[in-house]
Amino acid sequence: MKTEPEPNLPMIEIVEGELVEEELEKAEAVTAESLGLDLPEDPAEALQVVLESLAETRLDADRYLDDLRRVAADFENYRKRTQREMAVMVERASERVVKQLLPVLDSFEAALSVEPKTESEEKLLVGIRNTYDLLLDVLVKEGLEPIETWDEPFDPTIHEAVVTSGEGEGMLRVTQDFRRGYKLHGKVLRAALVGVAPEQPPTDQRPDE
Repeated sequence: MKTEPEPNLPMIEIVEGELVEEELEKAEAVTAESLGLDLPEDPAEALQVVLESLAETRLDADRYLDDLRRVAADFENYRKRTQREMAVMVERASERVVKQLLPVLDSFEAALSVEPKTESEEKLLVGIRNTYDLLLDVLVKEGLEPIETWDEPFDPTIHEAVVTSGEGEGMLRVTQDFRRGYKLHGKVLRAALVGVAPEQPPTDQRPDE
């Protein structure tokens, strides 16, 4: 009994044969004239002409590749520069908005410093406190940071002394907080208004005998 070949195998052979034949036809179609080459009849001279043409073509390809690399590098620098400029613009816009809200925080803190005298005032302060906490939480998430003041060493980069009390030559420390200061993304947005006094030596320190 004659065994029939699998149906897929002849198709593969036919397709591969067609591909090989097509490639051969393309190779035969490539001539010196089609490549723009004027080859001499001497094979050695013709080979030299082909090699020189190939070398020139490779140099042109290298130059084009260098140009593409320069364009890609310029575009990458442009993209990074644009991102930096956009980040600066967003940061400045955020800074303006947050700075305009600082007086609102001051008003909340002034209201919260009042001692309630009635039950209705206590309920009102609770509502004010909740609103203040919500607003401060939003601003903190945007990068706002209150500046520490009480009993901190005086730092002129973040503190603005408006009152100096006491005598002595010790290191100045913050003793009063008149207006809270803030930083935004680590940058001083508003210095804290404080009162300072020289640090006093311990009272139990005995004089040298």
